[in-house]
Amino acid sequence: MNIAILGATGKFGISLTAKLLAVTDHHLTLISTSAGHLYEDNHRITAKSVNALDFRALKKALKDQDLVYFAISGDYIPVMVDNIINMDPKRFIFMASVGIYNELEGEGAEFNVDNDQTQIPNQYAADLIESSDVDYTIIRAGYLEHGDEDDYVITRKGETPAGYRTSMESVHKIALEIIEDPKKYSRESISVTKDMSDN
Repeated sequence: MNIAILGATGKFGISLTAKLLAVTDHHLTLISTSAGHLYEDNHRITAKSVNALDFRALKKALKDQDLVYFAISGDYIPVMVDNIINMDPKRFIFMASVGIYNELEGEGAEFNVDNDQTQIPNQYAADLIESSDVDYTIIRAGYLEHGDEDDYVITRKGETPAGYRTSMESVHKIALEIIEDPKKYSRESISVTKDMSDN
């Protein structure tokens, strides 16, 4: 399988790349504005220093990809996501933040989009994805930290997440499940967070 990771030089992108290289034999196309500085091409890796705002360059970089994993943050996410939607990827995983639907309650509610303007691009991008025909999964994660891959609770859109912190390893696990079974969580928005109900 050919897997593209956008945001491959970010904290999460680096950790996901390492995990996929360690436990799969898939080919990875690693994309960011500086991917060519961090990664060297080999039989498993193709590094592409591409700005995801550049439609033509991104389309060329995503040619023949079976799955696209989006792990970029910032104000221009909706434009980048719209570019990808218009390329009609076979499978698209969009990594967002928990709170984009104002779904957090109690402690952590400050991360809801109504209280945190930095969430607006995530919310807008998720709206674009959900109204498209793309085979997507939106993974809503909390504050990312290292931890146990099994320390998570999944909730669906419309349900209250179990918390607002997330181990990167648990997101790796969910991503691997989708890679191995692309029908899993198809056209769903799921939160993946630690259970903080007892804290």
